[in-house]
Formats: sequence, C-alpha cells, structure tokens
Amino acid sequence: MTQVTLDLWHVISLAVSFFGASAAAGKLLLSQTQKHLDHRFNTQEAARAANHDQVSRRLDSIEAAAREEMGNWQRIERDLLKFQADMPLNYVRREDHIRVQSILEAKLDGLATKIDNAQLRASLSLKQGDS
Repeated sequence: MTQVTLDLWHVISLAVSFFGASAAAGKLLLSQTQKHLDHRFNTQEAARAANHDQVSRRLDSIEAAAREEMGNWQRIERDLLKFQADMPLNYVRREDHIRVQSILEAKLDGLATKIDNAQLRASLSLKQGDS
C-alpha cells in the first residue's frame, strides 16, 4: 500500500478549492433557478395582462350593451308616457260612453213622449172637431 502524505497547506488548498467549486456550482444552480423563475413570472404576467385586456374588452362590450339597452328602455318609457298622454284624446272610457249613451237614450225617450203626446192631442182635436 502506498501512503499519500499531504502537507497542511495542501489540505487547506484542497478544502478551499472544494468549497470554491461547491460555491460556484451552487451559484450556477441558483442563477439557473432564478432565470427559470423570472421566465415563469414573466410568462404569468403576460398571461395575466392578456386576460386583463380580454376581461376589460368584455366588460366594455357589456357596458355598451347595457347603455344601449337602457336607451331602448328610456325610449319605450317615453313612448308609453306619450301614449298615455294621447289616450284620453283618442279613446272614450266605457263608463263615459255608457253615461253619454244613457243621456242620449233618455233625450230620445223624452222626444218620443213629446211626439206621442202631440199625436194624441192632434187625434183628440180631430175627434172633437168631428163630433
């Protein structure tokens, strides 16, 4: 068996180079991990921004549709109010029609009674004139 002898400064230099190589490998591993995380976060940020833009456009279109629908409802309400204002001028209520019809029929009945009375007087005066 061969024996290896190392001086203290060789052991120290081997330890320093081992720890230096380990530190360099760790630093390289951490930098790659950092690059991977940065890429992942940038991808997520881009996806979030695209999703935000899509949601904003969708909300804008919903707001525009709501404004248009509100305008349509306002137009319908305005037309309905105009119709309600014009309705008394163009239509007669059933009760009003019945009342007017009853008055006309009462007047016609009164006129018929007067005509009947006049005819009776005329026939009576003719009979009295003949007798």
